[in-house]
Amino acid sequence: MAIKFRVTKEKILDGLQRVQNVVSTRTTLPILSNVLIQAGNSGLSLTTTDLDVAVRCSVEAEVTKAGGTTLPARRVFAILREVAAADIEVEVDDKNTASIRAGSSFYKIMGLPEEEFPRFPQVEGKSLKIEQIALRDMLQKTAFAASTDETRYVLNGVFMSFKADKLTVVATDGRRLALVEREMEVPKGAEAELILPTKIVTELLRLLSDKGDVTLSVGENQIIISFDGTTLCSKLIEGTYPNFRQVIPTEAKERISMEREVLLSALHRASILASEKQQSIKLNFAKNTLTITATSPEVGEAKETMAINYKGKEINIGFNPQYMMDPLRNLDADEVFIELTDELSPGVIKVNEPFLYVIMPMRLN
Repeated sequence: MAIKFRVTKEKILDGLQRVQNVVSTRTTLPILSNVLIQAGNSGLSLTTTDLDVAVRCSVEAEVTKAGGTTLPARRVFAILREVAAADIEVEVDDKNTASIRAGSSFYKIMGLPEEEFPRFPQVEGKSLKIEQIALRDMLQKTAFAASTDETRYVLNGVFMSFKADKLTVVATDGRRLALVEREMEVPKGAEAELILPTKIVTELLRLLSDKGDVTLSVGENQIIISFDGTTLCSKLIEGTYPNFRQVIPTEAKERISMEREVLLSALHRASILASEKQQSIKLNFAKNTLTITATSPEVGEAKETMAINYKGKEINIGFNPQYMMDPLRNLDADEVFIELTDELSPGVIKVNEPFLYVIMPMRLN
């Protein structure tokens, strides 16, 4: 279907950047490498999908001939990023061949018909609203703990529970668990529990901004998330999320306050010599001192000593250094609290807000 429009380079690039991440480079269906461009009275609508996640956004444009087509998303983005002109003119003929004019540059690109593009899903379901900044913050503080092991499919995402005027967000891979909670108004009848796949979580962390709200429409096995003229649709992970409350220690013998940045730097330096095979470091908590040791038989040893405020019994405990550093990187508090019971019990990292992180210890040789 023939279409014609004029758009600024800045606006079309911004739109393509919002949608092109889900475009697969290795797809057996050529149409999935394309962006659906629909031109109408209110401007352009750009849509991409990989059949699991679909993203759509609107772009301001001057449309002289309304219609739709699909063009190779990454190629169009690469071209428009390089052209020097600020204004871009696009005309697509009945055979889906696009002519792109930008200043002294001219390109012809073959597209595919709009009809071949998968339909954007509709979801009838419960509707919930939350501030963008709050959702982004909660996902950032948990998503890193989700499992990447495909055999544990139900853990390959972030669990969200909208209940009792509270949103609880949890991720775990079975060896560590991150949980954050926040009070929010959950309308009557809109209570929901769902598992959001990691792929859409990554997109949300990239696209959510500091201002405005986000609306979630939760259906049977799909969710639609809308904000700032952008709409994402994703399948939800089906299955029952494990009972995470039972792995959270109810009390700890020792609670140690530490500076987040200082601890993170020390762990990072020590982890350089953690053994590739074992990936563990030893933490020795003694009177007013924390010693972090990493030993790699084939390379050598690293030792970091820090002054801490600690009066309890001596504890030697082993952790995976990456698992210790992940929450420290994603939190913004200056002070963190480490709660320990003994060498074999899980450690807990907390801050002065409703966040906690449980990490299983590793055996020390």
